[in-house]
Amino acid sequence: MAKQMDYKTIREIFRRFHEAEPEPKGELNHVNAYTLVVAVALSAQATDAGVNKATAKLFEIADSPEKMLALGLDGLTEHIKTIGLFRQKAKNVIRLSQILVDEYGGEVPNSRAALQGLPGVGRKTANVVLNMWWRYPAQAVDTHIFRVGNRTGIAVGKDVNAVERAIEDNVPVDYALHAHHWLILHGRYICVARKPKCGACLIRDLCQFEEKTL
Repeated sequence: MAKQMDYKTIREIFRRFHEAEPEPKGELNHVNAYTLVVAVALSAQATDAGVNKATAKLFEIADSPEKMLALGLDGLTEHIKTIGLFRQKAKNVIRLSQILVDEYGGEVPNSRAALQGLPGVGRKTANVVLNMWWRYPAQAVDTHIFRVGNRTGIAVGKDVNAVERAIEDNVPVDYALHAHHWLILHGRYICVARKPKCGACLIRDLCQFEEKTL
């Protein structure tokens, strides 16, 4: 595990990320806060591309909790059967849709605690929704961000919660909103798990990873 980087180095890293991509975007397709919650819940242990393929037609007919409930469990299951763990995910989506109708007037709540009270929505999912829809600088740490944070020294921690805190504590506030997306995209396309593409890396000279590839 690398040592936690100093402020000056982290600031330069995010300056470069910002220069290369000022407005990084999440890759899950959605049309409103509800479809974002559903898409993120479906993305657990699945690829964004796979989720987008499954939800393309689903969100055309069920873009609200009321419409999802009208579609029903069997109808939803048919749409998402190409996604891993689809049966349990379908049950969660129907249950969370019912809760949104019964307790929140069909609207998606914008507090982390309320979001985490929905079936199939954990802290990471809640943080993604808070960040992407309400533009709150929440840091959703997945396997990519955990790897990049520890490998580079940007955000060092033994578990995802520790890495989340390290990002919040060490990333300059003016870069915090997009930090999640810059790090996840960097981990997804450059700082990959088995053979990182160090030759194409914007921050190679600042990264602490000792086993850099050519």
